[in-house]
Amino acid sequence: MERIYLDHAATSPLHPEVVEAMLPYFTEKFGNPSSIHSFGREARAALDEARVKIASVIGASYNEIIFTGGGTEADNLAIIGGAKKNRHKGNHIITAVTEHHGVLHACKELEKEGYEVTYLKVAENGKISIGDLKDALREDTILVSLMTVNNETGTIQPIKEVGNILKGHQALFHTDAVQAAGKCPLNVDDLNVDLMACSAHKFNGPNGTGFLYIRKGTELVPISFGGEQERKRRAGTENTAGITGMKAALETASMNMEARTASAVQFRKLMLDVFDEEKINYKVNGDAEEGLPHVLNVSFPEVNVEQFLMNMDLEGIAVSSGSACTAGSVDPSHVLIGMHGVNDRSRSAVRFSFGYGNTAEQVERAAKTVSRILGRIKAIK
Repeated sequence: MERIYLDHAATSPLHPEVVEAMLPYFTEKFGNPSSIHSFGREARAALDEARVKIASVIGASYNEIIFTGGGTEADNLAIIGGAKKNRHKGNHIITAVTEHHGVLHACKELEKEGYEVTYLKVAENGKISIGDLKDALREDTILVSLMTVNNETGTIQPIKEVGNILKGHQALFHTDAVQAAGKCPLNVDDLNVDLMACSAHKFNGPNGTGFLYIRKGTELVPISFGGEQERKRRAGTENTAGITGMKAALETASMNMEARTASAVQFRKLMLDVFDEEKINYKVNGDAEEGLPHVLNVSFPEVNVEQFLMNMDLEGIAVSSGSACTAGSVDPSHVLIGMHGVNDRSRSAVRFSFGYGNTAEQVERAAKTVSRILGRIKAIK
């Protein structure tokens, strides 16, 4: 049985070119980038090359890129580091209820230290209201953090508009672009962001590798302590192999962005067409007009999501719910709750996400399998 992977928003398979780029740094080019001998210089050259290339993709300068252990670390460094550095200017932070936990949990930690956080609500399409943002913005606001693309629904937030609103305000503007990098064009000046977090494993790079864009002149308090790597902002020996892989992955994704987007649009339409042909009862979650097509979040009314996912897995098809499983109970995703409240729609949501390696045949088979499983579950009831 061919296994089908439709959970690319969770993590994505390594592209063969990425593996090829990384291999030398596991074998003969294994030096510590901080060492001054030839082995170290070789590794340092790889980091420099990656920094320059990654910066060029997002319209930044090479010295504005800090390598991290992934998107969560980048989010934490931006939010905690930015808030603490600017505590003397105020203690108010603005974010949204549908942010990734890397952002939300960082904000919750800051609340324990006396910071005040405003969590913007979202509409049914998952978007914040610009009016709500303006109403929440205060003189003592020191940080605004809003994700570029939601990881569960693909909804795109109005980052450029927010960036324009914040021009001239003291607040730092951070965006979690983990789900956007490699899938849509990103230019830090066009978006007017001060901080942007990205993670390699979302665009066919290695796990445990990411970067944080920090606009020149923006100061952060470090959250890890040790050596003086990464301009004293992120201590610890850099992951040369992972960073080299991230560079290769971002380069490949950027060059093939249009083709990948076209495929995702095709796959999304194909899946929904099959659902319609099979007369499946479903509701699409997110902004269909202004969302990235590689994520398709669908609610199947009155369906037990855990049972559905188990049946899909038995058929060799990997999808997810975006829900948190704790002690045998499945709780609705905080993103879907933010959009629709605690109800059947948020409890019955399933995320399909497309990416490298998927084919139309796979998507069609998966969609027909969904129909068969739903029919089986309904029959058992």
